[in-house]
Amino acid sequence: MIWKRSAVLRFYSVCGLLLQGSQGQFPLTQNVTVVEGGTANLTCRVDQNDNTSLQWSNPAQQTLYFDDKKALRDNRIELVRATWHELSISVSDVSLSDEGQYTCSLFTMPVKTSKAYLTVLGVPEKPQISGFSSPVMEGDLMQLTCKTSGSKPAADIRWFKNDKEIKDVKYLKEEDANRKTFTVSSTLDFRVDRNDDGVKVICRVDHESLNSTPQVAMQVLEIHYTPSVKIIPSTPFPQEGQPLVLTCESKGKPLPEPVLWTKDGGELPDPDRMVVSGRELNIIFLNKTDNGTYRCEATNTIGQSSAEYVLIVHDIPNTLLFTTIIPSLTTATVTTSVSISATTTTSATTSSRRDPNALAGQTGPDHALIGGIVAVVVFVTLCSIFLLGRYLARHKGTYLTNEAKGAEDAPDADTAIINAEGSQVNAEEKKEYFI
Repeated sequence: MIWKRSAVLRFYSVCGLLLQGSQGQFPLTQNVTVVEGGTANLTCRVDQNDNTSLQWSNPAQQTLYFDDKKALRDNRIELVRATWHELSISVSDVSLSDEGQYTCSLFTMPVKTSKAYLTVLGVPEKPQISGFSSPVMEGDLMQLTCKTSGSKPAADIRWFKNDKEIKDVKYLKEEDANRKTFTVSSTLDFRVDRNDDGVKVICRVDHESLNSTPQVAMQVLEIHYTPSVKIIPSTPFPQEGQPLVLTCESKGKPLPEPVLWTKDGGELPDPDRMVVSGRELNIIFLNKTDNGTYRCEATNTIGQSSAEYVLIVHDIPNTLLFTTIIPSLTTATVTTSVSISATTTTSATTSSRRDPNALAGQTGPDHALIGGIVAVVVFVTLCSIFLLGRYLARHKGTYLTNEAKGAEDAPDADTAIINAEGSQVNAEEKKEYFI
């Protein structure tokens, strides 16, 4: 009787020690988030453990592992580590059905548990853009829809037009048949014009399962529009006798080909001098009869457009003659030619154009031209003085003494003096008058 009583006392003493030690033992777990198809690692740790068993169980309360012993036949579940302080397992190829609350149990008295919630992210499918039919006519209303399915939670859709985000869009979220994932769609409405031709419209899907790498779908727009026409002359100041090339620059989709050239509402009057080559009109030699309004017309399957150019052929530069008269016994005339181009206003298309070589706001005289004329006049004057000097030197008189005049036929000095005096008397009798 005494022995039985002592045994009972020892039993309760051991149980009390176990209960007292177990109060400092707590399993610790963490929630886990994994992308569908990935691998989830579930870890349960105990800081103080006196060889008490650990166990993992799934949301259906099925035991997965008890210490290092596998309890559920599932090839996706494997043991990572099993010690008295840790029990870690992995679940590969995770599906949406694996999501839920997993339990780690520490078999103390009483049993202690810790919960870990496994979240499985549904990856959105690659988006698709619908509603585009090529080509689209300029001015039409376009409606594009971008859709993606299988996202969990619901994905976010954004629109971009040439890398510029469009904010005014419609957004719709629908739950899939499995009641776990979502189908998301977004609609973009806008009216197209010719500037939208070749533009890239991008639908971008953002989701936390994509690891900052969004999925995109792209649609390149093709817009058909009527031609736009512009005439470009080869020179802004066409002059008589010069060639002229008029280029008809036309843009449209489909591309207009070829273009039609007319003058003053009719056909080109001189096909020999006015040659059409592609989009160019070549006028070989300009003359006054070429003045008029030239029209270029471009047509495609959408419509037609035209542009006009008013041609005014200007005269060749005028020539001024300057004459310098040298006052002398002999008249010398020097003629100098100086070309002066008169400033004329040319008209192209419907607006006036000024000479591109003229400075804006220049209204005073051409000082360079005046200086050139003065230099020419000075040069001519110096040449005239030089010629006059040579002329006077060539006709200079010869002065002789009386002795020299009479000594030509006299035998002695006295006779020479008498001859000289006689010559002087004859000289007085012979007088010439110059008028």
